[in-house]
Amino acid sequence: MELPAAVAPTPSAARALKVTSDARRRALDPVDRFSEVIFGLIMVLTFTGALSVAESGRQEVRQMLAAALACNLAWGLVDGVMYVITSVAGRARTAMVLRGIRAADPATAWAIVLAALPAGVAAVTDQATADRLVAGVRALPEPRRSFGVKGEDLRGAVASCLLVVLATFPPTIPFLFVEDAARALRISNGLAVASLFLAGYWLGKATGIRAWPLGLAMVLLGSALVGLTIALGG
Repeated sequence: MELPAAVAPTPSAARALKVTSDARRRALDPVDRFSEVIFGLIMVLTFTGALSVAESGRQEVRQMLAAALACNLAWGLVDGVMYVITSVAGRARTAMVLRGIRAADPATAWAIVLAALPAGVAAVTDQATADRLVAGVRALPEPRRSFGVKGEDLRGAVASCLLVVLATFPPTIPFLFVEDAARALRISNGLAVASLFLAGYWLGKATGIRAWPLGLAMVLLGSALVGLTIALGG
């Protein structure tokens, strides 16, 4: 059902509503997905960037590809496990906040509510509104004290791992099909730059930040991080 014209959301409000609704439905929010892709790209670029095309034959290229894939697979597994741990810890923290509100005196409960709200929302929340929030929390059932792993945690973990592993392929595919290592590296670098730009552009679209400047910034930042990683022996 459409909203009446008088209460129709503005374009910016509609985008915010869409982003919030999408984040609730998806295993990872836009920033999480962006981070996994960038991490994966930077990891694999440290391998392709360190490849000496003047000295490398097909055996060295195959070793580089295997090492890049193994590294990103290991990183993806670690990321997946950390996602599960962070999700469980987040629910435990929320329950702790709710128990604190239920057990505290009115002034302390009000302070806990304001501290838990986003800064912009807390700034416009008066005492009457905070009191209603406190009353609503106290009307809820007692929060659980044990927290198991949920299906959404596992979906998020799998998504984290897959994104890191999939980020391996754009910069490495040219080495599979192009015999000349120097030419393959040039194509790989072009695909890497395009991937970094698209990741930043997509994040801008998903979060309301200017997409083109953010895409270009990600190219510069990603290139700098790769150079630093290679220089430090990573």
